[in-house]
Amino acid sequence: MTDTAKTVDRTRVARWLQEYGVYVAVVALVLFNIAFTANFLTVGNFRTQLIQAAPVLVVALGMALVIGTEGVDLSVGAVMALSAAIIPLYLGAGTLPAVAIALVAGLAAGTLNGVLVARIGIQPIVATLALLVGGRGLALVLADGQLVQLHDPAFLALGTGEVLGIPVSVLIAGVLAVLMAALVGKTAFGRRLVAIGGNRRASVLAGLPVNRVLIGVYAICGLLAALAGVLSTARLGAGDPADAGLLMELSAITAVVVGGTPLTGGRVRILGTVMGVLLMQLVRATLIKHNLPDSTAQMIQAAIIVGAVYVARERSSR
Repeated sequence: MTDTAKTVDRTRVARWLQEYGVYVAVVALVLFNIAFTANFLTVGNFRTQLIQAAPVLVVALGMALVIGTEGVDLSVGAVMALSAAIIPLYLGAGTLPAVAIALVAGLAAGTLNGVLVARIGIQPIVATLALLVGGRGLALVLADGQLVQLHDPAFLALGTGEVLGIPVSVLIAGVLAVLMAALVGKTAFGRRLVAIGGNRRASVLAGLPVNRVLIGVYAICGLLAALAGVLSTARLGAGDPADAGLLMELSAITAVVVGGTPLTGGRVRILGTVMGVLLMQLVRATLIKHNLPDSTAQMIQAAIIVGAVYVARERSSR
């Protein structure tokens, strides 16, 4: 086989893996669990897996938009912690005001990230790293470093309630996935963010509102991270800024990249992101059910993201 033929074959394999690898991996893992994991095919198990995956998916949807612009947001976990700290402070005024204030705080944090990246020109990893540290510190100050138990039934229903037998958090995550898919595929905003990720300089020369789109993308990511913090806090039944959102940035980035959205930007795969979240949830659940520690799941998660980045690099370099 000639070198040219080998190059073509490697390119085809890389393209196929990036397009369909996550779907094959999810199916393979499901089949493995059906064969070797006790009580896997039960409604209770599926419900638990989806509830645990829902906040990760909410964050990953926002992260997919950011990565699509060739950026990254390392502050999503800190925004979740900020949300978890704000909820107990305002829950006495009612569920809606408390949730609204938490979401506004996330929107403000995301907008700040966007301004730092778009207007000031700070690299995304640096801009969002600052909020990663400062945001969690602010959350701990607001909560006085304490875990606060919550007892408001209306708020707790966001984490434990159901609509037509579907958990509220899962329903919210599903609706958001559909909305994000429509945003990316059917709107001018979505087309612009993909174009900016593909070639920002060309987008500027073409007259696209690059700064406005970038700020909007980071604002959406912050808003969704805050919503994930609300859902996680409702499910836990307590505001715990010390633990809320820990390593969420790693989980979200992994799901997005494994789902086929390249770190180099210019493409956003929402369905792939959904499958990436399900894959990482299944990996962790499978290891736990087979008595392997969560640290092993984290190492496997790291290996998966390295493999996904390598596949994307192989494809883009050909």
